[in-house]
Amino acid sequence: MVISLPESFETTIKKFSDEELTPKKIVCELDRFIIGQDDAKKAVAIALRNRYRRRKLPPELADEISPKNILMIGPTGVGKTEISRRLAKMTSSPFLKIEASKFTEVGYVGRDVESMIRDLAQMAVSLVKTEKLNEVREKAEKNAEEKLLDILLPPPRKLSSDQDSGEAAAKFRETREKLRSQLHAGVLEERQVEIEVKESFSSPFEIFSSSGVEEIGIQIQEMIPGLGGKIKRRKVKIKEARPYLIEVEQQRLIDMDQISKLAVEKVENSGIIFLDELDKVSGRESMHGPEVSREGVQRDLLPIIEGTTVNTRYGLVRTDHILFIGAGAFHVSKPSDLIPEMQGRFPIRVELDSLDKKDFIRILTEPENALLKQYKALLATEKVKVNFSEDAVDEIASIAEKTNDTNENIGARRLYTVMEKVMEDISFSAPDIKKKNIPVDRKYVQKQLKYIIEDQDLSRFIL
Repeated sequence: MVISLPESFETTIKKFSDEELTPKKIVCELDRFIIGQDDAKKAVAIALRNRYRRRKLPPELADEISPKNILMIGPTGVGKTEISRRLAKMTSSPFLKIEASKFTEVGYVGRDVESMIRDLAQMAVSLVKTEKLNEVREKAEKNAEEKLLDILLPPPRKLSSDQDSGEAAAKFRETREKLRSQLHAGVLEERQVEIEVKESFSSPFEIFSSSGVEEIGIQIQEMIPGLGGKIKRRKVKIKEARPYLIEVEQQRLIDMDQISKLAVEKVENSGIIFLDELDKVSGRESMHGPEVSREGVQRDLLPIIEGTTVNTRYGLVRTDHILFIGAGAFHVSKPSDLIPEMQGRFPIRVELDSLDKKDFIRILTEPENALLKQYKALLATEKVKVNFSEDAVDEIASIAEKTNDTNENIGARRLYTVMEKVMEDISFSAPDIKKKNIPVDRKYVQKQLKYIIEDQDLSRFIL
């Protein structure tokens, strides 16, 4: 089997404008990375397209349309998280994956449910800030270059006569342009210059507030950029000074107030929260005691999912139009064990299929980030070329399926364990291998896993 490795091994998902993202295109993009699960892909594609449709409506009607939250039901390792993560990347949406089991009822020590919105707001700020930094990058580079030229050739002092002043200015401009050409050519990279470096704000202290644990130092610096940190003069090479000066200029050119405002809007209109392990808080209790109640956690989650306003360090965030994707295996409890109000907030339900041998073969070979391609790329850095035969892929898939049947079913994650044991010796010896073309066939796979497969007790721990 020939598994081609692209010259540039990039699996970054493409970015599209909202108008371009039709449901069919969304599913097509997800197919590049995720095998099967067509029902789940179709559900998330419709949910994403409905956001675009809502933004086209008059404001008074758009506010009335709530997102159709999705409940994904299926065992671990079948692609629930990956579908949601790729969906968020496609639109550069703020995305947060959180386990429902991390939360506790109000009054108990632990994470409160509002912390997920604060985390999502923080991610949105990082996303928007990165976009704005990229926008001002070109201008920041020009400003940094001018600063470097000012350091290399300080402006001349004003001379007594106009004639002398004019000649000095002309000579100064000529010399400056020569230095600029040398900077562009990289001739001056090793020359040392003295720049002003601002030390970071002394270690920020934390306080407990209604918004959780906050770092005061960081917040003060964001509000008042000029505050904190002593200015020191330091001698560095130009190649080290340039990135620092560019970063300083970028920070100076962006407006944090505007970024915070845009981030809040992004969270409110494009935020996606993947609420995993929802089945872990779905049991019904018949007894009441001092322990944390599962129904209590659900009732705390409910206002966030229904729509409320959460106070964050970047302002008030409304959760009315955030898309929530719930997920869980639901093999002990059932979706009907959720409280009725919670069930009503996840109207779209999709069941994800368990993976079999055919799916494993496709997962190993077809996606752009296929596991075999990853191993080939890693070993190619050692100038070792690994060729997987068809029967080797078939054997790896068979062992993964059998192990899932006899032990806990962990879906596609089993392939990582099996592949690591198969490739262990090659990976260990790769720098010293003289034979740079290594075939991997069925016999080699069986040899690597022989003792583990034969010993059932050992396979339960190793595979």
